[in-house]
Amino acid sequence: MIKTDILIIGAGPTGLFTVFEAGLLKLKCHLIDALPQAGGQCSEIYPKKPIYDIPGFPEVLAGELVANLMEQIKPFQPGFTLGERAETIEKLEDNTFVVTTNKGTKHNAPIVAIAGGLGSFEPRKPLLENLTNFEDKGVAYIIKDPEVYRDKKVVIAGGGDSALDWSIFLADVASEVTLVHRRNEFRGALDSVEKVQHLKNEEKIKLITPAEIVALKGTNALEAVVIKKAGDNEEEIILEVDSFIPLFGLSPKLGPIADWGLDIEKNAIKVDNTLDYQTNIPGIYAIGDVNTYPGKLKLILCGFHEATLMCQSAYQRIFPDKRYVMKYTTVGGVTGFDGSKKEAPKAVVKKIE
Repeated sequence: MIKTDILIIGAGPTGLFTVFEAGLLKLKCHLIDALPQAGGQCSEIYPKKPIYDIPGFPEVLAGELVANLMEQIKPFQPGFTLGERAETIEKLEDNTFVVTTNKGTKHNAPIVAIAGGLGSFEPRKPLLENLTNFEDKGVAYIIKDPEVYRDKKVVIAGGGDSALDWSIFLADVASEVTLVHRRNEFRGALDSVEKVQHLKNEEKIKLITPAEIVALKGTNALEAVVIKKAGDNEEEIILEVDSFIPLFGLSPKLGPIADWGLDIEKNAIKVDNTLDYQTNIPGIYAIGDVNTYPGKLKLILCGFHEATLMCQSAYQRIFPDKRYVMKYTTVGGVTGFDGSKKEAPKAVVKKIE
């Protein structure tokens, strides 16, 4: 049985940052994740995708963010159970929890923090008759390494942030990028829409709207896509391509966590955001994209904030008779569980003659 202070379900950015905040409170963490490595979607789905809304980083690749978080939490020596899915939970008489994975590994902790992101997920696929024939042969639903598309002809379909962001990114990688969307309006950030329009004007991106992909052509691998434009003429365009990437989002599922007796709303866990992001079961918290409350924003930086407040509440549950006095890391530095310490910089006082 693995024992810890805070058991974190999900080793994505929010789960990893929880280790740091807990470490400042001298609380030990262990993380469970169904993926074989830490980092969640940032590692598994888009490690090379740039992120622009992390404070202090005008731009950081998702994989680099995970690497930085892993370095940040190293002094607090978290444990990991990777490649295993949290399956069941049991509350013991001492008010601690036992979480068992699908492989039978048992974990015991007084606090459980669910930081499972979107949960388990599958890409939403377009309804094309021969789509599966070309999977991994020109059709992909996730971009892990953009270098795969170096000097290739790429067609992206979709109207959200992922479709816009990858069209922008691949404009400097692929020999030809075509973005197809069934509407003239996009659902993504206004800044991204403007960038796509600018790249279109510079002839770095082909933009075909309103239209949709209606067929795929090829023998042993994808060779062309058939695009049907909306309108009176319903013109069909056959476009030679190397890769077709439909980015219609992910279909998330909570998986076994949905059976833990938690209040669920639209595939997310309801929490009390007035205080500490605790669920309807005392001692179980939900932070990051997996939770929901009025005004919720599914942003990494919001997950960081939620993790910080959750750890303060967890400390009070574990040590109800202790009063914790918060100290800024700029004053006290960071001390690891191994005794190592990153000192806060000393103030420099200059004597005035």
